[in-house]
Amino acid sequence: MNKRLTFSLLTLIAIFAMALSACGPAATPTEAAVATDTSAPAATQAPAAAPTTAPTAAPTVPAAVCDKLADAPATPAAGQLGASDTPITIAFVPSGDAGKIAKASSAIGDCLNKMTGLTFAVQTGTSYAAAIEAMGAGKAQVGFLNTFSILAAQAKYGIIPALINLRKYSTNDLDPDKALGGQLEPFYKGQFIANVNSGIKTFADLKGKTFCFVDPLSTSGYIVPRIVLAANGINPDTDFKATQNAGSHNNVAIAVYKGDCDAGVTYINVLTDATANLAATYPDIATKVTVFADTDRIPNDGVQYVKDLDPKYQAAITEALLAMSKDPGGKAVLAGLYTVNAFQQIDASFTMYSDFAAVLKKAGVDPVSLIK
Repeated sequence: MNKRLTFSLLTLIAIFAMALSACGPAATPTEAAVATDTSAPAATQAPAAAPTTAPTAAPTVPAAVCDKLADAPATPAAGQLGASDTPITIAFVPSGDAGKIAKASSAIGDCLNKMTGLTFAVQTGTSYAAAIEAMGAGKAQVGFLNTFSILAAQAKYGIIPALINLRKYSTNDLDPDKALGGQLEPFYKGQFIANVNSGIKTFADLKGKTFCFVDPLSTSGYIVPRIVLAANGINPDTDFKATQNAGSHNNVAIAVYKGDCDAGVTYINVLTDATANLAATYPDIATKVTVFADTDRIPNDGVQYVKDLDPKYQAAITEALLAMSKDPGGKAVLAGLYTVNAFQQIDASFTMYSDFAAVLKKAGVDPVSLIK
């Protein structure tokens, strides 16, 4: 068992209050000054054509290389799973920007079509639970589920985790692991955020305020934060003036920015994450929204299969996704989907999920009971 993960999370109830309530409000980031050339052009005796400078071209993202695998499965006959009339369906969770998920998932499906010779369809669930139930009902055979949904789907339907996502570790100024920033890691954390005008600087300040969660099956946007809140003397069911599930981490940050919620919880660090890119629409979001506490480590999400999917298909899909993660164009596609930077292949010996499930169980959280 991962001793660090177990110790850190098993002691949430006992020590998280001291560890996190001791954290002061994060220092408000300041916007970098933008140098502006205000000098007038030099005078000339006769009008001269202004020198033209070609605008700097945006970096060109190469197309994903989706060459067919040398050991691709035989093309299924009509009516069989994987044939053009009976596609393999991949279920995605709605944890980020819907447009970006749609674009990236479509590109992944197209690439898998070419690489494996099988036919794929993609769907994004209307909720985290919808993606789980699609796999449980046999309406989807492959999942890109979030961590808690993986645990729930494992317990209820016996799904098989095959890959765990690796990400360049995102951090913030409060994070004791901030030295890991930018390194590929199989874990992440959640963060508690507040509108700077709300006066919220500690957990105690949350009482009587409005609070935004992500989704009842979001690991860092609901499940773990509720444990942390309870450990810090906040009953998430009675101590808030009102709560709402915003549906995605982006939506939580935007709601807190706009003042629709006084505070909320997201993954670290949605305020500055390049894929979320909230600053493009809200340039001052990192100054009007502050971070006041973090969660402990949480295993990353990944890729899963239903237990009755042909093992040859499972192997081909895994091989294709690993190949995509090593190709510049494929990496760009995956980065656009939940900020996936690489994959690590896992099997039954991988304990990070089982250790985390045991920790949740000791905290009184049963993944299956929360599937509605």
